[in-house]
Amino acid sequence: MRTKINSEIGKLEGVIIHTPGSEVENMTPENAERALYSDILNLSIASKEYAQLAGVLEKVTRVFKVKDLLTAILKEENVKFNLLKEICAKEGIPGYENELMQNPPGQLTNFLVEGVVLEKNNLTNYLSGERFLMRPLHNLFFTRDSAMGMNDRMLIGKMANPVRERESIIMEAIFNSHPDLETITLNPGRSENGLVNNINSTLEGGDFQVAREDIFVIGTGVRTSTQGIDFIIDSIKQMKTEPHHIIVQELPSTPESFIHLDMVFTFLNSDACMVYEPVIYKMNRLRTIHIKIENRRVTRIEEVANIPAALKNLGMNLEPIKCGGDNDLWIQEREQWHSGANFFAFAPGKIIGYERNSHTVEALNNKGFDVIDAVDVIAGKVALENVKKCVVQIAGSELARGGGGARCMTMPIRRAEVE
Repeated sequence: MRTKINSEIGKLEGVIIHTPGSEVENMTPENAERALYSDILNLSIASKEYAQLAGVLEKVTRVFKVKDLLTAILKEENVKFNLLKEICAKEGIPGYENELMQNPPGQLTNFLVEGVVLEKNNLTNYLSGERFLMRPLHNLFFTRDSAMGMNDRMLIGKMANPVRERESIIMEAIFNSHPDLETITLNPGRSENGLVNNINSTLEGGDFQVAREDIFVIGTGVRTSTQGIDFIIDSIKQMKTEPHHIIVQELPSTPESFIHLDMVFTFLNSDACMVYEPVIYKMNRLRTIHIKIENRRVTRIEEVANIPAALKNLGMNLEPIKCGGDNDLWIQEREQWHSGANFFAFAPGKIIGYERNSHTVEALNNKGFDVIDAVDVIAGKVALENVKKCVVQIAGSELARGGGGARCMTMPIRRAEVE
């Protein structure tokens, strides 16, 4: 499958996901904050909820799973060694790759995802407060952040927090080495192809959205830095001569529910978007900036009113639908906190989100989106190809507490073009 992402809403043809496993349970109240969680998830409940998301995706597209992809590339000895060497160097255990190399691919995949327990076999390890030599990837089921489709390329995430760096290293190896995937990777963490690595560059997929083939909407805040966006600007200057546009949205640093742009803004259809109104329309201190790039240089950079206004000026007239509904700021805040603006489109006007955000779902229904339960899709009671516009509800009482929604848990790698 050749990767191609020219929109946020085109019919989904390939997606990468990761089912949460024991790495989610390898967490205590003491290390939860370091793992970027505010609470500990109940895996037995979260797994049932996640099965609804995966079940719907398997009905509508080809689904790839991180563990399967990783196990496949670890069968190649050179790929295996180079990947382990980079991971061990990054995590401060250089040389440990030689011991890890002794494990078969399936077992090694489990170690890289679920962690390696620290053996208490010397005084230093005995006195260490750490449980793991190699920590579990608690956030891996939020596959969105570690790589993102940008036209025919995959941008590799440069994570803001060291606890997530291994996710990006793994995804880059998968895209560069797996025989079933064909793409070109761009990595802001490496100096290559004439692009300079800035030590302050960070870039996560939750902040990156493809509005149209020539328009990218990017959030900047605690997870994606301005230097990370400059990397994208430089990449476009190097690759394209025709006009391209970047719309940058500044995000609040608190609360933690604003970590990514897709927590306050997502595309739903060619004529509709989901917005968390207080951030997108009412926080005047948060700037929206339009950058135009053509003939390998920036020809315009200026402040604009907001994302929908900037898109309208570029020929995309989107009606905003409000997270939490129109009337009550308190309800809007509650539903945004539980990823009420975080929808994932698997086709134009066909989206997935949490059923717990009932006021948001009602607002969508009032705009013509049929409300469908995921269990009915999985059971074959509803054929999504026969529905014009819909919101598929998945359970989210536990998953939402992890700090993300349906868009966070999906990494699209190929979409059909939007007419």
